[in-house]
Amino acid sequence: MARARIDESVGRAAVLNVLAVPVLLNVPAVPAVPAVLAVPAVLNVPAVPAVPGVRAARADDAKTPVDRATLALATRYLLQVLAEASPGRSVEVRVPPFGAVQAVEGLHHTRGTPPNVVELDGETFVAIATGGVGWREAAAAGRVRASGARSDLSSLFPLKF
Repeated sequence: MARARIDESVGRAAVLNVLAVPVLLNVPAVPAVPAVLAVPAVLNVPAVPAVPGVRAARADDAKTPVDRATLALATRYLLQVLAEASPGRSVEVRVPPFGAVQAVEGLHHTRGTPPNVVELDGETFVAIATGGVGWREAAAAGRVRASGARSDLSSLFPLKF
């Protein structure tokens, strides 16, 4: 069963909250501002209103890892953005246990395990999708498991969210 579409403002807020935790992604902290989340200039994303229920990380909160629900929401939102940016069914991108999408135009499978599969953890996916880590860098470090002729997705990242 397909998941409901994640609202853009809620998804962006979750991504920004994950990015605000430097311990996980090794990026500078994003300070929380009342009613608006500050955005790192490298992302070139407009400010996003704070969303109730989504934890806003603070610069002094660096030792606290992002909560699982926020990471799950950010990951699912970025998977949604990936599927919309590169529609198709030739590559399956899996981020267990948070979600999976099929993307990239071309030949597609109809049954069983697809011939082109990419699997990575949530923190790595968010880092790659937002430009915090390069695709090839993460693959070389063993953080991306990819199989199949079309499984190099480096040209799709970073995502514009």
